Amino acid sequence: MKQKAVSFESIRRDCFFVTFLRFNQKLTYYSELFVTIKKRKICEYNRWGGNFVSMEWYDMIAKRNGGYRSNAKYTVEGVSGETIFERKLSKMLEKYDEVLDAGCGHGEFTLKMRRHANRIIGIDNSLEMIKIANKLKADVKAQRVEFLHYSTKESLPFKDQQFDLIYSRRGPTSIIHQNRILKPGGVIFGIHSSNMDELEDKLIDQGFTEIEFDVYDSAFLVFPDKDEFAKYLSASHGNPDYTSPENRMKFEELTAMHTVGDKIKYKEWRYIWKAKRR
Repeated sequence: MKQKAVSFESIRRDCFFVTFLRFNQKLTYYSELFVTIKKRKICEYNRWGGNFVSMEWYDMIAKRNGGYRSNAKYTVEGVSGETIFERKLSKMLEKYDEVLDAGCGHGEFTLKMRRHANRIIGIDNSLEMIKIANKLKADVKAQRVEFLHYSTKESLPFKDQQFDLIYSRRGPTSIIHQNRILKPGGVIFGIHSSNMDELEDKLIDQGFTEIEFDVYDSAFLVFPDKDEFAKYLSASHGNPDYTSPENRMKFEELTAMHTVGDKIKYKEWRYIWKAKRR
């Protein structure tokens, strides 16, 4: 029997809408939290922003934006953790033969990193993202890279101890529980933006050693206008479409919160982590 398609809006209706207060320095603001009320898996808890995010949301972003990207224009002030992560990863890739990109999205970053690697396999739980990734791969006739549709929360079709390096660029931290596919002495490496203590606990529980964390919190994303800021926010995990009229009031509140003088400045907080399998 063909499964009925589930729209993103229907997911929102199927979830309770809860509002809670979060304290950020001296600012108090409201955040949205979706709580699933179905027994079936229609939502996935997103620890990045405290939201339940459906798989359909990721597919919707892929179709709307042509991948997991905001298409927003902005400049970066300060040292970005994203830049540091890319620089470190590109150097690490030269040392390893088999590499896994856990949460590759639409594959643009994976294809960029393949220049430094012998072979990379990218996986993502969004089929639409993988479709875009394979199209990009075909467009550039890329070799030594493969894109597969799998979730890190399920059994992965890889051999035990297959990979020398696993990296996750704001991807699913559940990859930590898949340590059987990493060789002894192999490295797991990532960059994320929340729940650092929880991630460290996961690494310890799974027997990883030489655990390292570096925090980068000095960078700001500076947007030229409200339209670009709305594009950026709308592509962030689980957020509504802030470019639409029905979300305008909340968007204006967010804009006011992040306006400094005549600039819209959004602080980028990232941490880079690294560990080894015993």
